[in-house]
Amino acid sequence: QVQLVESGGGLVQAGGSLTLSCASSGRTFSDYAMAWFRQAPGKAREFVAGIRGSGGRTLYADSVKGRFTISRDNAKNTVYLQMNSLKPEDTAVYSCAASRATMSERILAYDYWGQGTQVTVSS
Repeated sequence: QVQLVESGGGLVQAGGSLTLSCASSGRTFSDYAMAWFRQAPGKAREFVAGIRGSGGRTLYADSVKGRFTISRDNAKNTVYLQMNSLKPEDTAVYSCAASRATMSERILAYDYWGQGTQVTVSS
């Protein structure tokens, strides 16, 4: 069983930056591909960024490419999402997820989910 706890959300002005963290329980963190998803009010959950267990490969949604960076520290069982040049349309609840399979943009590929952290970007 893996438990995921996100932190780092908050209110920021457009153009600002935030870094989200997701801490994982368990001793096999590097076995899991990790990803960040987000869900805005009235919209479906969408993939934001993913990273392989080794950290060697990453994947980004087109909407955040060049502005967001996903990374992980396997020694700390933590995955991060550095968000720069934030826009009002980035406002959403951001959740991290863990997959025992390969990194994917598909929601169903992920086995464990955190509760989420709110990110609000004001214009």
